[in-house]
Amino acid sequence: MMLLSRLLRHYYRASHWPEYLAPLLDLALRLYVADVFFKSGLTKIQNWDSTLYLFSDVYQVPLLNTDVAAYMATAGELGLSVLLVLGLFGRFAAAGLFILNAVAAYSYYSGLSEAGLFQHFCWGILLAVLLVLSRGKWAFDTWLEKGFGLPVRR
Repeated sequence: MMLLSRLLRHYYRASHWPEYLAPLLDLALRLYVADVFFKSGLTKIQNWDSTLYLFSDVYQVPLLNTDVAAYMATAGELGLSVLLVLGLFGRFAAAGLFILNAVAAYSYYSGLSEAGLFQHFCWGILLAVLLVLSRGKWAFDTWLEKGFGLPVRR
């Protein structure tokens, strides 16, 4: 019984070691998702006429004028991606990209392959994780909270 107790203590102590990698995983998720959306925004800017055509004739964005939708999507992909990488207003950025991703998947649903739909689903899950769990040590939000004397919750 004493041996089992010692083994369990060592196991539980060692089981917390991966938690030290949490800031690195948080940063890696932020970089990956931001890269996907930032590149999409750059593609939209590179051929703006094509972007306007897609938003007017291909995508079916609900409730928005097609030009407004094109501008909002492009600005969101570029701006929110930068915020996400920096971890500055990170939850706001993750929520914004989550909504943008959901609207994109919905508005182009008929044109998406099963693999494309799965990709949007995976990005949505990663953004949801960042929205709920992201409070990495390597984020400006954490440093700002400390600077304002607010308690940083983990």
